[in-house]
Formats: sequence, structure tokens, C-alpha cells
Amino acid sequence: MSLRIEIDLAAQRLTLAEDARTLLAYAVSTARNGPGERKGSLCTPRGAHVVRAKIGKDAAVNTVFVGRRPTGEVYSPELAARFPSRDWILTRILWLSGCERGRNRLGEVDTMRRYIYIHGSPDGVPMGVAGSIGCIRMRNRDIVELFDATPALTPVRIG
Repeated sequence: MSLRIEIDLAAQRLTLAEDARTLLAYAVSTARNGPGERKGSLCTPRGAHVVRAKIGKDAAVNTVFVGRRPTGEVYSPELAARFPSRDWILTRILWLSGCERGRNRLGEVDTMRRYIYIHGSPDGVPMGVAGSIGCIRMRNRDIVELFDATPALTPVRIG
């Protein structure tokens, strides 16, 4: 069996597949700056990755994470109004690590050191259009479903 996540940047679509069969598919939102691997670019890195860590297994939907730790806050429109410039990372995190040395691993192009995640986002964030600052945003219900179906070290292809 060959379980993998495929992220199509042009289509803004994430697919969980096993061999030739699609198991799950979702609209996502990747970087508004487009694809790119350099540190500080605010772009979504391309190429072969793996799910290096799964964070938030038992967290409530809309749990707010900062630095991969729950803050004790639960996202709400009122909280958003108090912190209008915050990049909301909610519910679950799949932390990605690059597999291609010099492309998305090590040095100035290291996906993991750039803190690139697949994560939940507020319900009002549009999906199907680029808008993040590098990560792959998903609806909260979708990230819960994907998180539960995806073991650590699952291959991820972004292109």
C-alpha cells in the first residue's frame, strides 16, 4: 500500500490517495506569494516531503496554536477582532519536513525549519484560492478527518 498526500498548487487541492485510489480530497489555501522554498519567502515549498509530526490529536475544534502549542484560547470572531493581524493556526497541525536536500531540506530552503504545516483555519478563510503565508490551510472539519487518516511519515508531494 502506498498512502500519500498530494497537494496541487494550481488547483488549490489536497488529495489523500492510496495507490491509484483517491481516499479524501479537499479544497485548500496555499501561499498567496505562490510556490517557493527560500526562508523568508512566505511561499509554499514544492517537492517531496513527509509528515514529520502530528500535533493536536485531542484538541477541540478551533483550538488556537502558537509555536505548535495550544494557547488555551478557542478561536471566535471576538478573539479575531482582538488580534486582527494574527495568522490563525487552529485545531490540528501536520508539520512537514522536506526530503530533497538543497531543494526543500537543509540550509535556506528547509521546510521544517520554515515551520510549514498543513493546519486548520477560521471558517471564514476562503479555500480554493491562495492566501496563506506559506502553510497549507484547511477547513477545521477537513483537517480533523485528514489528521485521523494520516500516520506520521506519510509522504507528501507538493507541486
